[in-house]
Amino acid sequence: MVSEEQFLKEYEPSKYERPSVTVDVLVYTVMNEVTHNYRKLPKKVLKVLLIKRKNHPFKDCWAIPGGFVGMNESLEEAALRELKEETNIDNIYIEQLYTYGDVHRDPRTRIISCCYMSLVDSTKFNIQASDDAKEARWFAIEYKLIAEHKNINDDGYTKTKTYKLTLKDEDLVLEAIINTIITSKGRHVAMKREIVSSKHIAFDHALAISYGIERLRNKIEYTDIVFNLMPEEFTLTELQQVYEVILDTELLKANFRRKIQDMVQETNNYTRDKGHRPSKLYRFNPHWIDLHIERRN
Repeated sequence: MVSEEQFLKEYEPSKYERPSVTVDVLVYTVMNEVTHNYRKLPKKVLKVLLIKRKNHPFKDCWAIPGGFVGMNESLEEAALRELKEETNIDNIYIEQLYTYGDVHRDPRTRIISCCYMSLVDSTKFNIQASDDAKEARWFAIEYKLIAEHKNINDDGYTKTKTYKLTLKDEDLVLEAIINTIITSKGRHVAMKREIVSSKHIAFDHALAISYGIERLRNKIEYTDIVFNLMPEEFTLTELQQVYEVILDTELLKANFRRKIQDMVQETNNYTRDKGHRPSKLYRFNPHWIDLHIERRN
């Protein structure tokens, strides 16, 4: 009988082929649109951070910051290291979004990528491209449903939703068409996403960007993740604008304020913007979940 110690000593790693592993980090933020009317509140815009690739493959295309995982680092350590090296963003909270492992997703070799997601207040960071990134830019996001089709058969149905992803910064426009396909057979439901077309977006990163938006829209309904986008103090109008730009819909003021009442704390401070009446400033309440539970009980 061979002991585990002896088995591990004699184990030959080359017995199985090894795929390479990479990490990617989706960083979203919300910024004010530039306005020349100082009396009008600026609109909010949801943006994602992308880097312009310096090397092949997809040279000069735009990609999510990321790179290969070292043998002696965890996935999260690799993700934070790559983000710092390529964009100069450091010390942020990240969470796993999805793992992409289609066999031919990378033309170099078999590469599996673990994608992370983060929301940040962009005013706290000075992005600078370095390492194998030529540039780093914030791109404004438009993500719209443009078509929907459903086929019904004897044992279920197939529903296809087609989305258009548009990323803009100054003179640059990146685009992708993405299908979300839901297949139902009896009690089994499966979903997959596929890129129909992609313009100047590297690898399958259009899938990650779009899925990140969907996850974000879902999470802000029941978590406090949106406050990662906010400054230390903010008005309730600003907070509502951030919710609206992420959800891509207008919210009723009374309903919104009732929804977030436990999440915020009133301060004694007011805005001092030229051309606008002073507004009360609020801050995030880290104990909101306790209040929320008490209110429900």
